[in-house]
Amino acid sequence: MRGAFRRHQKEEEEESAFVSMTDMTVSFLFIVMILLAFFASRFNPKESVPKAQYDNVVHQRDDLVAALARANAKVASLEAEIKWLIAKLQEKNPLEEYLAQTANERRQILQRLRDQLKVDFPDLQVVISEENDALRFQGDGLFQSSQSVLRPDRKAIVESIADRLEAILPCYTLGSQSRWTDGCNSGGAIIEAVQIEGHTDSTGDDLSNLRLSTERAISTFFAMTAREPGLVAHLNFKRQPVLSVAGYGRMRPVASNDTHAGRATNRRIDLRIIMYTPSRSEEIENIRKALHSGLIVEGR
Repeated sequence: MRGAFRRHQKEEEEESAFVSMTDMTVSFLFIVMILLAFFASRFNPKESVPKAQYDNVVHQRDDLVAALARANAKVASLEAEIKWLIAKLQEKNPLEEYLAQTANERRQILQRLRDQLKVDFPDLQVVISEENDALRFQGDGLFQSSQSVLRPDRKAIVESIADRLEAILPCYTLGSQSRWTDGCNSGGAIIEAVQIEGHTDSTGDDLSNLRLSTERAISTFFAMTAREPGLVAHLNFKRQPVLSVAGYGRMRPVASNDTHAGRATNRRIDLRIIMYTPSRSEEIENIRKALHSGLIVEGR
């Protein structure tokens, strides 16, 4: 009897546990139904898009991302190119640097000549041209009006110019008289020509003025070379004598011919220094080698 009671009690306990599990399952399903109802109430067909449209938008997004990546790569490439160009611009061009040094050397030569002449002849009217390429002497200071023969009392001026040039030219020329060193011509500049130029005012006919200006230049040339015969031995890069003459008559005035003072200024002798200007930077080294060669020839 007691055993039957225990079986009955056990059966009731098992039935109670089964009822509890069933209740829990029903409760869980009820909660799920409530959640589904909630989400269903939140669904709005107007806010949804067809899959094809969605896929198209995704494709466009991917294309834009790829285009942005390409644009960023292009910007990076351009920035690198800009940096390279800036670096190239900041680099010193050897040819430009050489030409600037050459122009500076010429200016220093002219200033040196002018200052030395002003010490020797304080009343001498000599100036450097605006272009910094020539010394200008008033014509009537060296020659009588309409004359091509040097005034005796002014011949000493031309001889002094010859002496000064003979001391300067060895540093800037080739030939047996070359004395080039870094100390006197660090840039390796070389003179193409030292041109004695005669000029007149506008009075008279052109032919007479050309003849007079040329004769004055020639007269100056012979006075200088008589004083310093070695001047004709100074050679340029083409192995030609640097000392030369030219007559321009009235063609190159530096003042108005309408006034007496202007005409007096135009009647002049110019001592123009023309520097050799290479067209390529590769020539610079050849110029320095030529200057060295001139020094070696003299040392033999």
